Amino acid sequence: MLMFRSIRFALVATAFSASTLFAQDSGIAIGEKGPGGPLETLAGAPVDLSTYLGKGPVVLEFWATWCGNCKQMEPSMRAAMKKYSAQIKFITVAVSINQSLDRVKQWQKINALPGEMLYDRKGIVSGAYDAPATSYVVVLDKTGKVVYTGVGGAQNVEAAVKKAL
Repeated sequence: MLMFRSIRFALVATAFSASTLFAQDSGIAIGEKGPGGPLETLAGAPVDLSTYLGKGPVVLEFWATWCGNCKQMEPSMRAAMKKYSAQIKFITVAVSINQSLDRVKQWQKINALPGEMLYDRKGIVSGAYDAPATSYVVVLDKTGKVVYTGVGGAQNVEAAVKKAL
């Protein structure tokens, strides 16, 4: 099942790389409580996403080093992180499709994306959020409810963040 999900994720990511989906075309439903799940820090330590949820607003981006849409969205994500980091927790969930933890660490060392970067080695969190592709953004309010989802490199990150404030 995990292998099928990984292949499906990679195929969908490729299929949508040239187009932008609008909120709620796919993924976890607006109003649903965001699930936790096992992730790893870049140091390899286990962490559960649930430790961040329900304690304040959270922005999740399901991301990959090879993702063109992620690269396109990086400037607006960096700007939102800089502007709202005191109010919102930004978490980049590095998917394990076609990238290792070492590759993610190397990318982060060179590019220093702000916020917290965590690695989804087994795809459990990506699956729990029904992430249709990379550059999938989920915004959760302070109670842990989903208030925004979107896919693609041209998302209005600031408008999405404001839904959680």
